[in-house]
Parts: sequence; structure tokens; C-alpha cells
Amino acid sequence: MNKDIYLYLSWLTAFTSTAGSFFFSNYMKLPPCDLCWYQRLFMFPLVLVLGVGYLLKDKNIHLYSFPIILCGWLIAAYHNLLYYKVIAAELIPCTGGISCTERQLDLFGFLSIPLMSFISFTVLFVLMYLHFLKGKIHETR
Repeated sequence: MNKDIYLYLSWLTAFTSTAGSFFFSNYMKLPPCDLCWYQRLFMFPLVLVLGVGYLLKDKNIHLYSFPIILCGWLIAAYHNLLYYKVIAAELIPCTGGISCTERQLDLFGFLSIPLMSFISFTVLFVLMYLHFLKGKIHETR
């Protein structure tokens, strides 16, 4: 399989996540909490970064996409720990607006917005790691 498919799927994941975020906030009128804003801060640029990396066939895209993905993943993981009450609510950094633990949407009875974000960042990490590995395999041949 061509290694560029992993990069394309990464871009598609970031694009879909960004479009979903806009859909939830602009069409469904679900206001994002503070942690959602931080996750958006790391997801939205990935659409451009991964898109340009794909178009230019940049073999080093993992060097600047991994840190962005990892930061978003850490925030999403923390958000899920708060949301599902694994850690204390006193640690919530929300300063105004909607609470970071408020249930606004649960698709299929379990798929929350914080969980969707966590899944997206996890998928991005796995796809970019596969892209990196596939590039290393091609270099050794």
C-alpha cells in the first residue's frame, strides 16, 4: 500500500473532525467549552498542515504534525477523564460559559463530543505513525 494513503486519511480525519466541530457549534448551536476550544486550536491547523504535506508529498511531515497531534490528544484525554468523572471536577479549567463536563450530546448513547475528539486525535496519531513507518521501510529498500 502506498504510504501517501495514510497521509491522505490523516487529512480526511482532520477535515471531518473540523467540519463536525463547525456543525455542532454553528448548526446544532452547541457551545464549546474551554477544553473544546483548546482541542480545536490543535485540530483546525492540521487540516492545512496535513493537506499541504499531502500535496507536496512531504516525507518529514511527521516532524511537525506529531507535536500538534500529541498536544491535542493530551487535552482530549484530560477532557475525557473529567467528563467521565475519572478525576475530580475541581481540576476543571473552565472559567466561563458551558462546563467542560456538561453532557450536550451522546450519539448512540455513549459517543460524546469529548470522546469523538479523543478518537479523532488517536486515529490521527496512528495514521501518521503508519505513514512514518512506511516511509522508513521505503528508505531501507
